[in-house]
This record gives sequence, structure tokens and C-alpha cells, in this order.
Amino acid sequence: MSGLKEIRNRISSVSSTMQITNAMKMVSAAKLKKAQDSITATLPYSNKLSDLIKSISASVDSNDSNPLFKKREVKKSLLVVITSNKGLCGGFNSNIIKEAINASFKNESSKPDFITIGKKGNDILRKKFNVISSHNEIYDDLNYSNVKVIAENIMQKFTDEEYDEVILIYNHFKNAATQIITKEQFLPISDENDENESVSGDYIFEPNKIKILDELIPKSLSIQLFKAISDSIAGEHGARMTAMHKATDNASELKDQLKLTYNKARQTAITNEILEIVGGAEALNS
Repeated sequence: MSGLKEIRNRISSVSSTMQITNAMKMVSAAKLKKAQDSITATLPYSNKLSDLIKSISASVDSNDSNPLFKKREVKKSLLVVITSNKGLCGGFNSNIIKEAINASFKNESSKPDFITIGKKGNDILRKKFNVISSHNEIYDDLNYSNVKVIAENIMQKFTDEEYDEVILIYNHFKNAATQIITKEQFLPISDENDENESVSGDYIFEPNKIKILDELIPKSLSIQLFKAISDSIAGEHGARMTAMHKATDNASELKDQLKLTYNKARQTAITNEILEIVGGAEALNS
């Protein structure tokens, strides 16, 4: 009967685990909806601001007046790696960390520095690379003002020529089951524009186009970073919801197998007891 007791304990343990994973799946599903709403609310403003900057910059004679447009020979890179603070979300974090490590070998003459957003990425990367700052606390109160401080710090380092390029590495949310690893150039700002993207019409710019760009570009970059973090959060919840759904299904399958094993073992034990009783009765009769 000790074998039956062990199986019963395992069934109870698997049932408890299944309840936990199912609860985590439902929590992630609720958080995913909130994260999707945040992205949906941010995208129109972000896209319009980006289009406006492209339109104005296309009609400016030279972008040399703004140092954030300036392209230099890449001697030193800064990688901004966005992961999560928590695990149990499949390969969500490990895929980003692998991509960041692979990107670090792009320039063989100089290893890049890192800024990490998320505890999981920071814990791994700081062991092998120079992590100049980490912002794990950003998820405690994610808002534009907190992200703006990080973006302004990055812009200042680029302007001071500490780094020649800044790359964002994060998970882009496609759907609950799919997250796309994304490498996005943050700085310098790409000035590639279509011919149709220049400002059309007779507009008066006050005070002038250069000063308008100087005002809009920091806002656009802050929004770009905020959007990337929000995108990563949505991807995290989608990945965790999928992982917990699979875990719940696996636990349910294991529970069914254990019940079948328990029933077979119990049936065998009962059969043996009957055989012992019958054998004892025959012995008495003889």
C-alpha cells in the first residue's frame, strides 16, 4: 500500500501545480489585454510624431545641426536589452539574451556596453559584459516620465560621443504565441526618406524647422523607447500565458496517467488480497 500512497501524493501534487499554472495563465491573459491597450493607445501618437520628424528633416538642407542625426564610424556600441523581471515565460528571455550576446560579437575590435531593462537580462549579461546601468525598477511603475529619464541619458551619451550607435534589442509582440526578436536602431536617427515624405504645402514654421526638430526629436526617441518596453511587456504576458497553458495541459495529462497507474496498482492489490483469502479458505477446508 506504500506504493499506492506515493501515487496518491503525486496526484495531489500535480493537481496543486495544475491549479497554480491555470491561475497564472488567467492572470497573464488579463495583463496581456491591458498591455495591448497600452500599445494601441501609444502607436498613433508615436507614428504621427515619427512621420512629422521625417517630413521636416527631409526638407531641411542639412541634419548636421542636430547631433542625434550624425553618423560616425562605429567604434563603440551601446546595446539596450529589454527583458523581464520574472521567469516562467518559456524562451522569452533566453532568446533575447542570446541575440544580445551574438550582437556583441559584431564589432570584433571593441565589445559593446549594455544597458539592461529587466532583471533576467541583467543577471546573465553582467557576468560577461560591461553593464553600465540596469533599470529593473522600471516595471514597478512604468510610465512615460520614468522612461524619458533613461532615453535622455542615452541621448546624452551619444551626443558626448561616448557611443557611435545605440541598438534596442527586445521582443516584439505579434500574438500570444509569437514574439519576434527585434533589433532596432535607436541612434543615430535614420534620415532615409521617400521623396514624397517632404513637407508639402506653404507652411510657416515658427520659430524654424531646426528648432522644431530639436524639440520633437527627444520626445520621439522617448516614445520609441517607451513603445519598445510596452511591446516587450505584452510579449512577456503572451509568452507566459502560452507557457502556463502548455504546463496546465501537461499537468492534466500527467494526472490522468497517474490516475490510471493508481487504478491498476489498486486493482492488482485487491486481486492479490482476494487470492490470499481464497488460498487461506482452501487451506482451512483441507
